[in-house]
Parts: sequence; C-alpha cells; structure tokens
Amino acid sequence: MRRGIAATALVASLALTATACGGSDSGSDESDGPLTITWWDTSNATNEAPTYQALVKEFEKANPDIKVDYVNVPFDQAQNKFDTAAGAKGAPDVLRSEVGWTPAFAKKGFFLPLDGTEALADQGKFQSSLIEQAKYDGKTYGVPLVTDTLALVYNKDLFKQAGISEPPATWDDLKKAAATIKDKTGVDGYWGSTQAYYAQSFLYGEGADTVDADAKKITVKSPAAVKGYETWESLFDGKGLHKADTTADAYAHIQEAFVSGKVASIIQGPWEITNFYKGSAFKDKANLGIATVPAGSTGKAGAPTGGHNLSVYAGSDQAHQEASLKFLKFMSSAKSQETIALKNSTLPTRDDAYTAEVKADPGIAGYQDVLPAAQPRPALPEYSSLWTPLDTELNEVAGGKKSLDEGLSSAQTAIAKLVPDFSK
Repeated sequence: MRRGIAATALVASLALTATACGGSDSGSDESDGPLTITWWDTSNATNEAPTYQALVKEFEKANPDIKVDYVNVPFDQAQNKFDTAAGAKGAPDVLRSEVGWTPAFAKKGFFLPLDGTEALADQGKFQSSLIEQAKYDGKTYGVPLVTDTLALVYNKDLFKQAGISEPPATWDDLKKAAATIKDKTGVDGYWGSTQAYYAQSFLYGEGADTVDADAKKITVKSPAAVKGYETWESLFDGKGLHKADTTADAYAHIQEAFVSGKVASIIQGPWEITNFYKGSAFKDKANLGIATVPAGSTGKAGAPTGGHNLSVYAGSDQAHQEASLKFLKFMSSAKSQETIALKNSTLPTRDDAYTAEVKADPGIAGYQDVLPAAQPRPALPEYSSLWTPLDTELNEVAGGKKSLDEGLSSAQTAIAKLVPDFSK
C-alpha cells in the first residue's frame, strides 16, 4: 500500500480525460488494427512507472494484435476514480489494484473472476498468502504483482556515531535510541507518520486491530488498541523524537529528512528504496539499515501486508477481457517480475522471480527478512477503507486539536457506518 506518494496529478487528469476506457468504449472500429486495452497503473510516476511503460512496449512487440493504452493514475486518487468509472460502466480494462481494494471492488461486481483463466496459469508459483489476499467469496480477482510491508529503516552511520550497534527491538528501545542519537549527533533519531496505515503496527504490537472481523466487532477503542495508539502518540514528543507533521506534505517532508541525513530513522515501505538511494545519506547503499518494526508491550512486532494486484474490469467485452488476461499473464510472469524488482527494488510475488541477481539487491534482501513478520489483512472487503476516517482523526490528535479519546471516538462512529453490521 502507498500513502502520500507525489504524482503528476495534472498530467494524469488530462490523460484520464483524453483516454477512452477500453472496456466500455469499444464502439471504435478496431477491425483494421490492433485491439486497444486501457491500463490504469497506480505506481509512482517518477521512480516506478518507467519500468512498467517499458514492459508495456515489450508486450505490444510480442503481441502486435494488442495495444495497451497506458495511463498513470496517482495512487491517492485511483480508488475513487475507478469506483466512479466502474459505477458508470466506463472503467479501464485493467487496474493495478492495491490489495485492500481488490476484495472491495470484487464485492461490487467490478472485477472479473480469474480462476481457470490464463492469467492464473502459474498460480502455484505465487506465494499462497498473496493469492488468498486477492480472493473474495472463494474466487480470485487479482494476480499478485508486487508485495510489501513496512519496516524500520535507519541510517547506519548515524546509529554508529551514537554508539548503537543494533536497531531497536521495541518502541521503548527506539525512544532511548532517539535520545542518544540526538545527544551524540544533534540529529533527531526518529520521525513518525500521523497516517493510520503507519500507525497500524502499534496496534499489532499490542495484539490489537481496528476491527475483529470474525467477531464482527469494532475494536479501535479496545484497551489494547488504545494502548497501541498511546505509544504511537508518545513518539511525537521527547528528546530526539521529531514533532508530528500534520501538513498535506508530511509524507514528502519525512522522506526528504531521512534521505538527506536529517533524521536517523523512519517507518517506510520498499516502494521508496530507489528514492532512498538517490539521497545524499545513502549514496553508499550499505548505509541503509532495514529492520522489523519495533515490538509493543506484548513482544509482538509486525506491519500490514501490502502490495498490488492486476485485475480485469468485469464490464469489458469478451475481446477486451481476453486481451487483458493475456496482458496480466505477461506482466506477472517470472521474467517481468524480475525486471520490475531489479529496476524498482520492489518485492516479487512469485518464488521463481527471486533470482540470484534479485536477492543480491540489499534493499530487496532487507525487506525479504522482515516480510515474515507482516500481518495479512482480514477477509473483510471494507478493511482498507477503515483507515480513511482514522487518517483524519489521528492527524487531529497528533496536532493537538483533539484528545486521543475524542479522536478514536469519532473514528469509531465513522467506522460503524462503513461496517453497519459490526458491534462496538
């Protein structure tokens, strides 16, 4: 999952306006030329999209009867844009769908079931847990393209200057390390995010979650969840702990401070690895430390399993769906995933894509080590949407505009509207 990723919104907006969505706008005469399918790619426009665009050209060369109309859609706009387009029966033929969106759109009938199609011909080679995350009501609606989780990323040199030889294992350890780093180097030791996705690890550290999907209960205000959020809030105040940034550009501010060596550690995902390496602090790639997020009071540590699937619009006609399935098979092949990993430093979803060259990438290797601690999301189509009201409320709490209790109470009320059959 990607949060706050900068993108060329104006360019994308113009492209969306000008681009016909292949699934619904199939009235144009394609009998004398290749059939055109439209793909909405939600990857970072700067450091990821070029790799996907190059693969599109390879696909078109290998399949001259199919043309791919590539559109890069800003991640933070894509879910609503696709929801609106699909509801109006004018969605793109293929969507790069965040794993949390996949069951939600499948529930609405927007995605085509892929079981038994050529898109999943190599299903046994994908990590089984990722296939499970692409399912809804027993059917598979996405082909896993990339996977990810969050990790504590840190500046090894700054830690070394402070006399710290190992990354902190707990949040309390992180507080102590941050204070020591501030004393020894003058640099803040940690800068946390106010976004709900990043705060989720604090819940996992207390054995809690936003909801209990099996019991159909909202648990965002349970004692364990509250304890997790209290720890999250405490990391914005103290020696070496950067104060909360509640501005719209917080994501970019935190990222820039880390890559330029102005803060020693943050919580971040592998989608930023290539950007880490562009920063002055990580010209030597070996200076980038990657560790499992610190554990809470229960001794548990973990972060949400994220990533993206490729899904096909159920509203496309048969010809466009068949072409789209062929495209999914190509893009998710071992060869394509290896290319994506080597160019973008993101994590493949199939075991045979982890070639020796891929595993030699220090960023990929580092995130591979933390993946076992990642926690799959519950089988609840609305689950990812629950972070939206929390984003608003946690930002208010971190900015001192609301108490934690007030913020969580408001979030609980909003969540209840998203899962009306859940008890509090």
